[in-house]
Amino acid sequence: MLILLRHGRTKANAAGLLQGRIDPGLDDLGVAQARAAAQHIGDVDRVISSPLVRAQQTAAALGKPIETDERWIELDYGDWDGTPVKSVHRDTWTAWRSDLTLRPPNGETLAELSTRVRTALDELLLQAADETIVVVSHVSPIKAATAWALGVDDSATWNMFLGQASTTTIAIGPNGPRLVQFNMTDHLPSVS
Repeated sequence: MLILLRHGRTKANAAGLLQGRIDPGLDDLGVAQARAAAQHIGDVDRVISSPLVRAQQTAAALGKPIETDERWIELDYGDWDGTPVKSVHRDTWTAWRSDLTLRPPNGETLAELSTRVRTALDELLLQAADETIVVVSHVSPIKAATAWALGVDDSATWNMFLGQASTTTIAIGPNGPRLVQFNMTDHLPSVS
């Protein structure tokens, strides 16, 4: 079983910024969200995390050794990192939705992100059939993993929403991956 956990809230999240590769830590609410998610998930066999601080702090709440895997890092928004989401022109968002190879200035394409995430998932496939593995990551990699599980094109990721500290569960069976739950946040009401 793969449990994909989005990191808890940061001040940049609260301010509506594109975080990408900027590296803020969790704010107080984010710490509480990470603890609530860890309690909800319970004991697991393995914890893998993006190298970014917000993911590492969320992973630490699980109380297990953390394996860091660069392939689970957030999309590189390049020159847009740290800017308000609303400052990216509407026409740019429209163009991006229709072209997975659109590259933010000095950033990464969604197609490149998908390739690295799918490679990481393929490597976890056999172990995740027998063990519970938590991957702590970010919006774009988790959406790409969801598309992988569903066997759909990455353009479907534009129609997904992931809340902070949400869990997405993918079961691995004899026929491959199967999406079991997506964007689960029922463990969070007491901390939001």
